[in-house]
Amino acid sequence: MEDVSNIFHNDLLPSLGARANQSIKLRKFIISPYDPRYRIWETLLLVLVVYSAWICPFELAFLRYLSWELFLVENIVDSIFAIDIILTFFIAYLDQKSYLLVDNPKRIAARYISSWFIFDVCSTIPYQPFGLLFKKHANGLAYRMLGMLRLWRLRRLSALFARIEKDIRLNYYWIRCIKLISVTLFAVHCAGCFNYLIADRYPNPVRTWIGAAIPNYRSESLWVRYVTSIYWAITTLTTTGYGDLHAENPREMLFSTCYMLFNLGLTAYIIGNMTNLVVQGSCRTRNFRDTIHAASQFAARNQLPKHIRDEMLAHICLRYKTEGLKQKETLDSLPKGIRSSIAYHLFFPIIEKVYLFRGVSFTCMLQLVTAMETEYFPPRELVILQNEAPTDVYILVSGAVEERIEMDEGEKVQGVLSTGEIFGEIGALCNVPQPFTVCTTKVSQLLRVSTTVLKTVIGDNKEDEQIVLSNIFQKIGRDPIFSAVFMAKSMHNQHFRKYNSCSTFNQVSQENESEGKGRLTSCCGDEHCKKLEETDRHEPLHKTANHSDCNRINYLNAKSGGIEKHIPTKTMCTESMDKGKADVHQPKLTDSSITGSEKARVITQNTKEHTKIRQSRIPDKILAFSVPEDLQEITDKYTEGGTCSYKDGGSVVTENKRVTIHGYSQKNTNLKVPCAKVINLPGSMDELFTVASQKFMGFCPIKLFNQEFAEIDDITVIRDGDHLFLMES
Repeated sequence: MEDVSNIFHNDLLPSLGARANQSIKLRKFIISPYDPRYRIWETLLLVLVVYSAWICPFELAFLRYLSWELFLVENIVDSIFAIDIILTFFIAYLDQKSYLLVDNPKRIAARYISSWFIFDVCSTIPYQPFGLLFKKHANGLAYRMLGMLRLWRLRRLSALFARIEKDIRLNYYWIRCIKLISVTLFAVHCAGCFNYLIADRYPNPVRTWIGAAIPNYRSESLWVRYVTSIYWAITTLTTTGYGDLHAENPREMLFSTCYMLFNLGLTAYIIGNMTNLVVQGSCRTRNFRDTIHAASQFAARNQLPKHIRDEMLAHICLRYKTEGLKQKETLDSLPKGIRSSIAYHLFFPIIEKVYLFRGVSFTCMLQLVTAMETEYFPPRELVILQNEAPTDVYILVSGAVEERIEMDEGEKVQGVLSTGEIFGEIGALCNVPQPFTVCTTKVSQLLRVSTTVLKTVIGDNKEDEQIVLSNIFQKIGRDPIFSAVFMAKSMHNQHFRKYNSCSTFNQVSQENESEGKGRLTSCCGDEHCKKLEETDRHEPLHKTANHSDCNRINYLNAKSGGIEKHIPTKTMCTESMDKGKADVHQPKLTDSSITGSEKARVITQNTKEHTKIRQSRIPDKILAFSVPEDLQEITDKYTEGGTCSYKDGGSVVTENKRVTIHGYSQKNTNLKVPCAKVINLPGSMDELFTVASQKFMGFCPIKLFNQEFAEIDDITVIRDGDHLFLMES
């Protein structure tokens, strides 16, 4: 609880975009105003301020001659405040414009001399010793009135009340009441002392307010005279006025008049503050206190552990402090262009140093800078929990955070992040639960960007996307905590399936275009990636018609029992490929209206280029009339088991299967290999490992995994189009 309260006093918030941690190293001999030792010194001065506020009016009115003991105490107090004046020249101050500590001695001295230096000196000069030099006037009223300058020290009490009003360990209501009572008692004390001074200095003691009630009042004890003075002051302040003590001469009447006018203002101040306190309170501070109270009740009602309760209160305290800076309100009131310029000036130097965006285009980085938001976190607050769903990515601007990981033997600190480092990106971009718990160790400023915005920005440019993915996989490969299975799993989540599909499709497209076939169009759009992932039970027929593989139709028709009825002639297949102009919107066909060979011709002629077929599938109704039931069963088997061909000899052989291989190395972390390569599947596992070693230079795989992260020992279980992951260990 003490640490939570100290957020207001000990932790200085860094400015937006601060380049360094908040633990600022001040110049030699310069003291921070937040230093605990200086706080103790200030507390001592506050005690002496209360003493000075009471003794100054009392000495002026009741003590014509100071005793030796009191004289010594007065000089000791003045000496302590003189030391504080000298010490102030070495205390750094908070610049209200930049919200940074200024430790330049010249600026500190200039600021102090131009503000309160003269008043502090005048309130510290020991006037009584100077009066001894002029014995004739040593106890004169003029020297004694100069001692009232010590009341200037009361300004320290105002700062004290402003600070303790926000201390959540103390009750706000009673703090305000104590403040109002203190003001009232000080006013009563001063009024009683001044009124007694007027009576004591009046030539005729009987014609005074106290002499009329107590004729020989000077012979009474000091206690009786002081209590009588306070009694008159309090009855006048409360407008009770019993009439037993009243003004007897013009001086007292004039003072009573001024005092009653002052009472009007003081009464209005007290009533106004009490009304404001009871009815609505100080709006912002009261809301803060209510939030603290509600959070404390919530923690107690649900029996939350102490560390969680402290985290809640620390977060509320820090939010209250940041709201006081009005940073968000200021930025929200500006147009988008100015906000973008401010964000670029503050955050771009930080983002461009983040490893994830190394090599990314300027346009992409500028979009990310504009989309980021600034947040402050108190010490020991959990920013990310291990195994939670990834929602945001954070960049550390100032402060310090540490990564923790839950293991069998307990929680372990994985590492401490410094300024400019990013965290949360592995879970967000790999679509896996967060691998670490991230906790702040001091007040930290973080840049936050949502996962959705991050993926959208980097996904708009495929080159930037590939660079980002390459950067993150290089980090994963260098970190021994991430196993090869984790790397394979991350590649198969939603975001990277799209990337791999696009990469593979681009490679196939470039190969076909280089051969002059012109059948595939390079496309990496999201819509096309979505279509690549779709499955279609008529895919073999589309491939057959598109690639002029008439042998495939021959085999399917033969298995359906009607080879002489369904086999298309070589001429028909050739014509269908030469023309490629079939209309899928032809009239509805029936089984009795066409022959088996015409059915195959319909399939062939209604197939256009590969990319166009993907965009406009053959209607199910046409295929239902075009394909016999037995032929459809063979088609479904083809989809599951790979491609087959029928040779003239009647034998059925397995065609070469096209697969995508991925290589990852944990032994050589500096090895840079492509994300994927498309190859024809060899006949054995050893041949596959050999091909992979040739494709990925310096890479020697010994294990093979499929898309479900299961290890493959037999090459015959691999299907056409599978993604295979080869690991070194």
